[in-house]
Amino acid sequence: MKFGKLENIDGIDFSLPPDHADTACLGVNSAKADVYAGGTMWTIPAWKGKIYPKKSKNADLIRLYGEQFGTIELNATHYKIHPPEVMKRWANEMPEDFKFCPKFPQLISHYRRFNNCEGLTDEFLEAILALGKKAGPSFIQLPPHFAPKHGAALLNYLDRWPIDVAMAIEFRHPEWFTGTPEAELMWQKMKERGIGAVISDTSGRRDAVHMRMTSRFLILRFGGNDLHSTDDSRMVEWAARISKWQDEGLQEVHFLVHQPDSINTPETCIRFSEIMKKEGIRNVKSPQLLQGALF
Repeated sequence: MKFGKLENIDGIDFSLPPDHADTACLGVNSAKADVYAGGTMWTIPAWKGKIYPKKSKNADLIRLYGEQFGTIELNATHYKIHPPEVMKRWANEMPEDFKFCPKFPQLISHYRRFNNCEGLTDEFLEAILALGKKAGPSFIQLPPHFAPKHGAALLNYLDRWPIDVAMAIEFRHPEWFTGTPEAELMWQKMKERGIGAVISDTSGRRDAVHMRMTSRFLILRFGGNDLHSTDDSRMVEWAARISKWQDEGLQEVHFLVHQPDSINTPETCIRFSEIMKKEGIRNVKSPQLLQGALF
């Protein structure tokens, strides 16, 4: 995740801010939240001999990924709307409890900017519905320059999105977090329709750690720093906050790890699972390092 990436993280305050007032609206949850951890790709050569058998064929990597992780940030859908038969084939490779988090096509979010994209949206919906029960929430990653003043077309777009198909928005322009009337109109729309707000926890954009929950699910994009000690302390804080939010109505979490070149994504997910267990959430699937693989 290049968004907010810093080469030098000395002096960065990674502590989580207090909850936004909207977060209290989640309600009460009597059950444990479903928490999933994963990365952004299944074709990582460095994982061969680490979590994949050393001589794994590329055609087998999707299945091997599904055996190790519980979710994936599906970036492939950002660059191309894949036909339903492809999406269904990917879903069939995964275990029953696996979830995909497809990213909205850039044709919709970046090029059409939510205007005149009814046909593209129908294609995308058909594609993600082909994932069946393995479809997690999809998310819109707004361009960095997409400010609240540009929000009218997005507001109209959200009104047309099927309310029973989970989706979230990742804001990048700083003004979305400053409480302007135009920004608040968007946040209110999301709250009304149960549209999630992606939290991107990254070094150089602490404003994007907004702690504002507008739905009962969370997509948390975690920008790690190659197993720096702060990765661990940050996950400890996140585990405590997720546990708190679980008691307040949070039902589903997708912890999507971004480590440089994805090399240390497996170790990060393993550590996250261990930390979550200490908070009483024991169902976070994580990889198993092969014998002889270095942690």
